[in-house]
Amino acid sequence: MAVRNQFDEQLQNLHHQLLTMGMLVEEALHQGVRALVDKNVKLAQEVIDGDREINDAEMEIERKCFTLIALQQPVGSDLRRIATTLKVSTDLERIADHAVSIAKTTVRLQGEAYAKPLIDIPKMGKLVQEMVRDALDAYIRMDKDEAKIIADRDDQVDALYKKIFTDLVGLMMHDQSLINQATHLLLTAQYLERIGDYVTNICEWIVYMDSGKKVELNQ
Repeated sequence: MAVRNQFDEQLQNLHHQLLTMGMLVEEALHQGVRALVDKNVKLAQEVIDGDREINDAEMEIERKCFTLIALQQPVGSDLRRIATTLKVSTDLERIADHAVSIAKTTVRLQGEAYAKPLIDIPKMGKLVQEMVRDALDAYIRMDKDEAKIIADRDDQVDALYKKIFTDLVGLMMHDQSLINQATHLLLTAQYLERIGDYVTNICEWIVYMDSGKKVELNQ
């Protein structure tokens, strides 16, 4: 019983570390988009510099997952929980990488006046940030039904991406002097679209953790 209690405590610590990492990622995403909209290079640099902490957190979670597997040899639901934590931490780290890429766009475009106010990109950013937050909540509760609902919201992300793509391509065709700016903004929209895909991956792992079945969501 003492061994089991110790194992349960280690699992809880692992989940706590993942949630802490998730909050860092969510904040990086929020600040990265806000820096772009506000042309705040200082804030963008903070996002870039903060990525090391997120990378270190992902590596520590990975180390603890492998240690638990090696020493405890878990099976069944325990093994699924550890495997899910490992996979989710990887997807969170990739989301953070895209937040950094958005921040770097702010640095590259500093000093440039936007051709028009950014409207759809912050909408897209808010949507994927909410998806990240809700996916972490579903992870805590091991709620596969909620995970499926969250994954469905990726359709809204894709729709916004298509609109932004069309608008920016039209802008470039109308005024070739805007090609550099529009290209960077298009890449930003692409980063946000990929974040939606990573959240969908996280939701798939939540379903697996809860049910033992690996399914593809929102295909």
